[in-house]
Amino acid sequence: MPAEVILSDRKPRPSDAPAALAGLLVIDFTRVVAGPACTQTLADFGAEVIKIEQPIKGDDTRAYEHAELGGESAAFLSLNRNKQGMVLDLVIAQARDIARALIAKADIVVENFSSSVMEKYGLDYPTVSQTNPGLIYCSISAYGRTGPFAWRSGFDPIAQAESGFMSLNGFADGPPIRTGAPVVDFATGMSACNAILLALAARQRLGRGQHVEVALFDIALAMTGFSGMAYLMNGVNPSRTGNSPNDSPTVGVFDASDGPLYIACGNDRLCHRLMTQVLGRADLLTDPRFATRKARWTNRTQLRGILADIIAADRMEVWISRMNQAGVPVGRVRTVEQAFNAPEVRARDRVCRIPHPTAVSIPNVEPAITMQMTPAVEPRAAPRLGEHTTAILRARLGHSEQEIEAFRQQGAFGPIQTVA
Repeated sequence: MPAEVILSDRKPRPSDAPAALAGLLVIDFTRVVAGPACTQTLADFGAEVIKIEQPIKGDDTRAYEHAELGGESAAFLSLNRNKQGMVLDLVIAQARDIARALIAKADIVVENFSSSVMEKYGLDYPTVSQTNPGLIYCSISAYGRTGPFAWRSGFDPIAQAESGFMSLNGFADGPPIRTGAPVVDFATGMSACNAILLALAARQRLGRGQHVEVALFDIALAMTGFSGMAYLMNGVNPSRTGNSPNDSPTVGVFDASDGPLYIACGNDRLCHRLMTQVLGRADLLTDPRFATRKARWTNRTQLRGILADIIAADRMEVWISRMNQAGVPVGRVRTVEQAFNAPEVRARDRVCRIPHPTAVSIPNVEPAITMQMTPAVEPRAAPRLGEHTTAILRARLGHSEQEIEAFRQQGAFGPIQTVA
């Protein structure tokens, strides 16, 4: 039986603390991962984010299989916190009118539709910026909004595969492996958020908004990092090295007698501490095979074998204690279950529970950004499909109940029963 994480109520936010992005209105046309990750960060720090979904099914992640609570999936709940939810059937003219009216009042629009969809609906940047020149309009796509590949759709693993990023993951004698979590999606969401914040800073100085763009492929290519740069410098295609960057013999996973550890001695100083203060094997540093970084790499198979035998002879806690005392970077190789039950998670208040209208409460993973003066806002659970549609129409656009009912009858919100 798996251990269950004990979730406490979230510690209250200081009542007098301002929010970093308070007063900004974001119209969110995104779905799946990268776009919602971007807009959730904006919402977490005070922007009013209105998430617009298609009627009936909404965001694809509502139906993802990982886990379900209160009628919503883990994926949707983890990516859409602090947003208001609205449904619009953009095929209907009246729904497009509503979308344009909201955009006219917005500071930011974020979209990750397939190429030309926003143009088809008259919601593209050249069109909507005519009436809102201060608008910051962020497009997230697979291969960019311009050029010969703009038509291509794609997802995180496709970007990992085509960029060369996937070729770096795995062991030399095995196939390329995608990362377990969709890291390109998340990195794209972070980059999109950065682009928006940069555009906000530019708007303060220059007085107008702009179109910003982030593509999964571009992000994945950039994430090849050192390996991509090395290829450009020496023309040698990098290979997979498993858990050890550059196949270093003193960096990677080593098995203690009761479980795996990750040790990261990536320079001479740390290697010296490992050999002398932790392992008690100063002789390894005088051995010509291991005396220098280059020698250690040349004889990496022999050195890794020696280290593996030593570490296998004692328990994880013994090695962790010694390495911490010596200042040698080390960590347990944990499962997700072990990680979420770890003392670091509790000490840093990384998880809590928050109210939910149909599940009473749901787990919440705190934003990974800490700001002293303008902390994240009090978290609200991701919205139910169409939960705030009528409230937004009343409060943001000033529509009467009669006008809202007319929109409903015209099909602007899809089938009537899908709207809360």
